[in-house]
Amino acid sequence: MSEQEIRVPDLGGADEVEVIEILVSAGDSVAEEDPILTVETDKASVELPSPGAGKIVKIIVKVGDKIKEGDVVGTLSSDGAGSSDGASDGASNENSAPEPEPKAQSDDAPAKSDDSTGKPAPQKKSGGTRTEIVKVSGLDGFDDIPIIELNVSEGDDVDVESALVTVESDKATMEIPSPFAGKIGKILVKEGDKISEGDDLLEMIITDDGADDGDDADDSAPADSSDVGKKEPAEPEQPAAASDTKAKPKPKPADTGSVTYEAPAAGSKVHAGPAVRKLARELGADLARVKGSGPKGRIVKDDVHGYVKAQLQQAQQGAVVPGAGSSGIPGVKLPDFSQFGEVEREGMSRMMSVTALNMHRSWLNVPHVTQFEDADISDMEDFRKSLKPLGEKKGVKMTPLPFMLKACAAALAELPQFNVALDMDRKEVVHKKYIHIGIAVDTPHGLMVPVIRNVDQKGLWELAAESAELAQKARDKKLKPAEMQGACFTITSLGGIGGTAFTPIVNTPEVAILGVSKAAMKPVWDGQAFQPRLMLPLSLSYDHRAVNGADAARFTSALARLMGDIRTLLL
Repeated sequence: MSEQEIRVPDLGGADEVEVIEILVSAGDSVAEEDPILTVETDKASVELPSPGAGKIVKIIVKVGDKIKEGDVVGTLSSDGAGSSDGASDGASNENSAPEPEPKAQSDDAPAKSDDSTGKPAPQKKSGGTRTEIVKVSGLDGFDDIPIIELNVSEGDDVDVESALVTVESDKATMEIPSPFAGKIGKILVKEGDKISEGDDLLEMIITDDGADDGDDADDSAPADSSDVGKKEPAEPEQPAAASDTKAKPKPKPADTGSVTYEAPAAGSKVHAGPAVRKLARELGADLARVKGSGPKGRIVKDDVHGYVKAQLQQAQQGAVVPGAGSSGIPGVKLPDFSQFGEVEREGMSRMMSVTALNMHRSWLNVPHVTQFEDADISDMEDFRKSLKPLGEKKGVKMTPLPFMLKACAAALAELPQFNVALDMDRKEVVHKKYIHIGIAVDTPHGLMVPVIRNVDQKGLWELAAESAELAQKARDKKLKPAEMQGACFTITSLGGIGGTAFTPIVNTPEVAILGVSKAAMKPVWDGQAFQPRLMLPLSLSYDHRAVNGADAARFTSALARLMGDIRTLLL
């Protein structure tokens, strides 16, 4: 048997990234380069690939963990025989463990199961399984509420309290937790179905030791875990009872008359599902400081919203205005918009919040100036359209972007003062001897900027294929961190949408960015008469500390010249 550690690969310079999704479970078979985890950097969500083909023995990280390059996140067995090795990590008297997931759970709490009762030992030796019907519980009196999300699939391994489905009532969105640890069998409901207390939800396949270990691992009080673990059929009712006893404190965080929020004891374990953790990340809430009101102290979405609201109230009463930066510029205090009409708040994703901070920092630190120019691309467009039959044979679509990339690369070589970075700490100008250009891509999850390297050394067809591939990877959230770093210059195009001009913000430490608007037919005087010409509006924003106005005018004029007669790109 051959096993290898799964380590975090090169993150493109990112120090620490957060695990936002685990895409595999112990026992899963994977091929080389199959995604194992999804992590979130300051710029994008990135999937970490498997270093080889085989079977996952174990994953040792969880959602919310911070990892860095070189960290071990799991173990991979090349021949799929990882379960026997996984058993050696648990109790020494446990010889049969066909499924790694229940084994990982028994590792978490061997002492509790031994101390609470001696009965589980014979069950572990039997190695049998049974099927339980998981019923809807913990709806706090709500009936006929719709399922808006299925959080598991058939065949998934789940722990006690893992979120099975998400439902939405008139007042809140709630997760229905699993009362057992085991493998999901048949799911009896689908998204959109309306369910009530006691309805059948799904079938779960449970090993004899799964329920005991799962409870012990998740309960914070040993006395409670022993009571619950002895009587498994009562499990579905337990979350409902816990929910009833803790339902009253829920409104406290949202009470407009109070700005205090009682945090849990330091060092206490955080119990929250993936959806709640995602919400906390988006709102910037520290789950370690949020008091849970769900079953067994589980944190639900209402708790996160209440915590954030309490923090905002404290900030307002303390005359601290969110958004005020260290620059000394006063922030903008928002009014209560609900007094004007109905409103809805949505948490910012980490990518959106980081992008906003970067744009704000660039705007404050860089003295922006924008130079405008119109480029006559009539001949370029005629030539581009003539390439369509050849492009169909090559399987590559020729867009205007490769021509812009070549023109910008030529202009950067002609005017190297645009291919620099300013080191203000050392009072130096960094001259770059390479030409890498970023292309802004509009995606459903935000603006992303993959980088095409060595543009000056590539032809039009190669640039067309590479730009299309990177744009698709951006939309599919498949970009690697290294594919979004190292740009000398950026092109952002709104031409497919509309507009005549705009002022893009420089992506510091770059010193310039080219904005492209929608091309339009305009009358152009040729010395004898007005001729209809296809004119492309260009907007060049630049850092006035590094570039003066005359050079900016030369740069846009060079772009107009190069795109006006593409034969000059060959010179």
